[in-house]
Amino acid sequence: MNETRLGIVGLGVMGTRMLNVAVGHPDFTVVRASDITPADPGVPFTTNADDVVSASDVDAVYIATPPKFHADLAVAALRAGKAVFCEKPLAVSLRDGQRMLDAATESGLANAVNFALSDRDAVRHIAGQDLGTVRGVDIRLQFPRWPRGWQASATWLAGREQGGFVREVLSHFVYLTDRLAGPPEPVWTTVDYQGDGSEVAARGLLRAGDVPVHVSAMAELSGPELYEWIIWGTRRSFLLRNWAQLFVSEEGGQWQPVAVSDHGSEATRLSLFAQAIRGTATPDLADFASGWRVQRAIEAFHGF
Repeated sequence: MNETRLGIVGLGVMGTRMLNVAVGHPDFTVVRASDITPADPGVPFTTNADDVVSASDVDAVYIATPPKFHADLAVAALRAGKAVFCEKPLAVSLRDGQRMLDAATESGLANAVNFALSDRDAVRHIAGQDLGTVRGVDIRLQFPRWPRGWQASATWLAGREQGGFVREVLSHFVYLTDRLAGPPEPVWTTVDYQGDGSEVAARGLLRAGDVPVHVSAMAELSGPELYEWIIWGTRRSFLLRNWAQLFVSEEGGQWQPVAVSDHGSEATRLSLFAQAIRGTATPDLADFASGWRVQRAIEAFHGF
């Protein structure tokens, strides 16, 4: 099987992580990488992203820049005949998100958004269960500090223009809701900001068809970092805590742990992207269409 020649744009935390995975991945050969900061990543490097997205020796592009740059890069790559794997959120402007979706649809090429929960074993387990009638979804997030320590170098995350935990983290759980309960439409949303920075609190009610989706998220507080997503069914309910810990409640009982593997990573999602390039899409990899639905819900918190 021929390896796909991959170009990587953006070598921050996620771009570097994906580069390290892709270099040893059996489905890909990393032929180019770019970042605005000069670097020596061990593959041909440029500070000009256009040299990657337009290169004749690149078959697919992974985009890991700050989100306001996603649209121009993705549209250029798709129009140049290259499949695109993009970090989330899809974009911060609804117009840009629509441009990306339109370009992907028109090109017919493989397109994907890197939602970390898309192929987690816990999520795939829930998808295969009979919940009965779904009565609701609850999303609760809390961050003692924002940005989180490991993101300190990504200074844009602390800003209001394209950062904040609503776009960076809540989007993962809105994606999960979209996948397992249906497309979430905003009913009401509210956000509190701290000075000129990103949000410190976000609350809202979304509705996935007949299913109410309650959101409560806070930052800059005394308390543990926490990620919880609950889907309430009449037959059984599931709690996903801190990305990978899964619990089930049946017949009104207490939460009981569910044994699931650690499956789901940049490596496995790269494999699914390679599969999509070969013409076989999978629900375990988010595409631009699902990324666009998530973006519409997320940007409602910011009044767009």
